Amino acid sequence: MARIPAVPTALLAAGGLTGGFALAQATKKRQLGGVVFAAGTAAAFPRWRETVGTGGAAALTGLSIGAMGASHPLAKKIGSWPSVAVVSGVVALAAWAAVDRRA
Repeated sequence: MARIPAVPTALLAAGGLTGGFALAQATKKRQLGGVVFAAGTAAAFPRWRETVGTGGAAALTGLSIGAMGASHPLAKKIGSWPSVAVVSGVVALAAWAAVDRRA
């Protein structure tokens, strides 16, 4: 039986940020966006911990949370969607460099 490849954690984390923003914007309910953001990070966390240990997984989680927070003031300078794209890209690159490229 063929093994189904794992979804890259970069996609999970960046997708949580992007998808969470899209849902919050579409529904006007920031809490729903927060749930999607948290789900993406939570889905990536076990593989982060497995690959880079608890400290590394905590650092990636902190980066993801910090990126979400940083997207708000950045949006005032460059716009909402460009801001989300930038911070999602940063999180995706970090997750890829730390975890996914090792797979």
